[in-house]
Amino acid sequence: MTQLQDKGAASAGNRLKKALKRHFQPLDEGELVRWTFRGLLLGAFVILAIDLGEMVEVRAAFTGDSAPAAARDPILPPAPGNESSRANAPADPRHYLTTSDDALSIPMRFELQQDGRLLAASGSIDVGAGARFATELAARGDDVETISLNSPGGSLDDAIAMARLIREKGLATEVEAGALCASSCPLVLAGGTARNVSDKAAVGVHQFYTVGEATYEPAQAMAHAQVTTARISRHLAAMGVDGALWLHALETPPSALYYLSPEELSAYRVVTDPPELASR
Repeated sequence: MTQLQDKGAASAGNRLKKALKRHFQPLDEGELVRWTFRGLLLGAFVILAIDLGEMVEVRAAFTGDSAPAAARDPILPPAPGNESSRANAPADPRHYLTTSDDALSIPMRFELQQDGRLLAASGSIDVGAGARFATELAARGDDVETISLNSPGGSLDDAIAMARLIREKGLATEVEAGALCASSCPLVLAGGTARNVSDKAAVGVHQFYTVGEATYEPAQAMAHAQVTTARISRHLAAMGVDGALWLHALETPPSALYYLSPEELSAYRVVTDPPELASR
């Protein structure tokens, strides 16, 4: 029985060898090399695909692209966690505000008040707000004396353009009781030749960030942040405001606001007069 099993195994082995020989015999040595190369190339593509997926995940972690802009930029964010520890921290200024989130979130609009002497600018500083502001002032002639701000901020370029035009025309700026001036809005406020803020208004700053499809590698993001900070510091200095104000912005994430106390508004020369608008 054992001899028959051995003969059967040997016969099966011979048949397998003959089958393999018939399958590979048509392939010469060059063909075998080419098939080996194709296999290695396919493996390399698989490895690259895996590495690319990991790189995308790491890049998203640095840029924050996975988080929607709305989640990072609420209209009226809370103060940072250490706000209550400040010796001169005022009562939470959000309690004073009288404008709804819906009204603040729409693109900035302009309305004449006080017989045309005051131009109220309310809403988000959207891209194009600077050009609309210039058109509005050109249409009003020399009647406007003061710009009253009520805005959660927005486009940095448009905010700086508005501030420069305000300074060029020698206009005053103010934030009335119940109004908000946050994010890029204080840069507009700085443009006034005279600047006033009610003690029942809210003025706050936080870090800037890029909104949109553009993404940056970590080194690019760092360079962009430094250029933006330098630009803001030069703008504040040109407007006569202490650039140390922006240190609070650099320390405060976009999901929060550093609300400036009346004492800080005076110390940083954000205002040129003590708060006088509480009754307005």
